[in-house]
Amino acid sequence: MKLYIGNKNYSTWSLRSWLLIEKYGLKFQETMLKLETDAFYQTLSGISPTNKVPLLVDGDVIVWESLAICEYINETYLSGQAWPASPELRARARSLANEMHSGFLALRAEMPMNIRAKRHVDLSAAAQKDIARIAQIWREQMQEFGQQGGWLFGEWSIADAMFAPVVMRFITYGIEPGPEATTYMEKVLACPAIQRWRADALLEQDIVPSDEAGIPSD
Repeated sequence: MKLYIGNKNYSTWSLRSWLLIEKYGLKFQETMLKLETDAFYQTLSGISPTNKVPLLVDGDVIVWESLAICEYINETYLSGQAWPASPELRARARSLANEMHSGFLALRAEMPMNIRAKRHVDLSAAAQKDIARIAQIWREQMQEFGQQGGWLFGEWSIADAMFAPVVMRFITYGIEPGPEATTYMEKVLACPAIQRWRADALLEQDIVPSDEAGIPSD
């Protein structure tokens, strides 16, 4: 099984699929491609129909989208354990994961993931609305499940993988989402797999200008 990813400092979608595979200790080959380079597109050409990362190659199976990769891994290797067991909670977890997957466009545009940096951005009203909704999700899930494992649904799930890059963004841009949401952020940051990803990101030296939003805040 081979997973193509982008720079760990910047690539949020790569983090999501990588985190699921790493979290469950599955064996895979990681290939990091530098974003916005000729080598990036040359490597993916003929493999991926979109020339984007993440891209999973598992024998004859090719999966080229983060949530689809998570679903494939969950069904093929994890016997479904990466979603909550009950249909009701599984439906809610999928709803939250897809809300992250397709929404929060202002936040994603104005606050690109940049793990190495501490930045300040003047946020639009739309981005502030996105932040408030994410804080609401984390607060409500912690109120219900915070004492049952500390993840969004008690035990870790694909929903946590989908929101992990937002935690990185909040750290970079100094967002304070409130006490219960902050408790969730601390849980994510304490995860050994997240710590490995962040350590690798801090060692990178590549610069992607489009992801260097705002101004330094230090």
